[in-house]
Amino acid sequence: MTAIDNTGPLVETHGLTKRYEQTTAVDGIDLSIGAGEVYGLLGPNGAGKTTTVLMLLGLSEPDSGTVRVCGLDPARNPLAVKRQVGYLPDTVGFYDELTGRQNLRYTARLNELPNDEAERRIEDLLAEVGLSDVADRSVGGYSRGMRQRLGLADTLVKDPLVVILDEPMMGIDPEGVMEMQALIVRLARDEGRAVLLTSHLLHHVQQTCDRMAIFVAGRVIAEGSATDLANELGGGRSAFEIVAESTREAMHAALGKNSKVGADDVRLVGANRWRVGVPADRAPRLIPALVEAGIDVRGFRDLGTDLDEIYHRYFTQSEEVRV
Repeated sequence: MTAIDNTGPLVETHGLTKRYEQTTAVDGIDLSIGAGEVYGLLGPNGAGKTTTVLMLLGLSEPDSGTVRVCGLDPARNPLAVKRQVGYLPDTVGFYDELTGRQNLRYTARLNELPNDEAERRIEDLLAEVGLSDVADRSVGGYSRGMRQRLGLADTLVKDPLVVILDEPMMGIDPEGVMEMQALIVRLARDEGRAVLLTSHLLHHVQQTCDRMAIFVAGRVIAEGSATDLANELGGGRSAFEIVAESTREAMHAALGKNSKVGADDVRLVGANRWRVGVPADRAPRLIPALVEAGIDVRGFRDLGTDLDEIYHRYFTQSEEVRV
């Protein structure tokens, strides 16, 4: 049995590089992810996220650099690494004619779990992901969100130290997104796993990840918490949700570019719900400006650092460097 080291970072890379002919898909990246942490790899399609995940899983060998998962080299110890890593791909595959419980039993058998242990674990996991009531229905009738939650349970059957989730919130409705976010955070905080997720849905990641790496053209061009990234850019922007009955003209007059607030993002996102993006140092002006304009504010929520803006600014800077 290969010894597992879980005393240091559970995922660690140094100078990790992968090339395909003349294209460098992953360009010298350094990552370090510890137990109890949710870490996000953020970037557009083709940025290098999936290639990185394949090297972590031992499904692709790096051209240079090193990678360790639970202290092991995935290229040399792929089976030992797979025992410690649960992987949820962006498209979850199940036997649709089988029930959710039967699909998990199949995974348990593949991982050679004793029957009694498997049954206990499956029951606990179904409760954890909120599928106990539908566990004995055919998966073919599951919604996208239910399939994602079953997929998460499936990755946890073998009780892995590391969980890798590829676009876990893609195509899920808003309520499902919140449920998935809560599950992901619980895996790290309460269960002490290292969770790595890839996404290009930045607004879904902001309140889930402790730290994140922004990927562009195979390179990590920024890394840290949303606050760290905002501070690195000189204060960044803040985002707010405002519930108020108002016309677009009145809202833009009160908060828009030509107002005292100077918000550069004022848009209606739902019934009487507005999203406002503003430079962080101007945020204190929002409420006074709305009151002065006579707009009846019924709700106000601070969404925190505007990660979308941070990402686009980093992406633009990277493009300028490469041109």
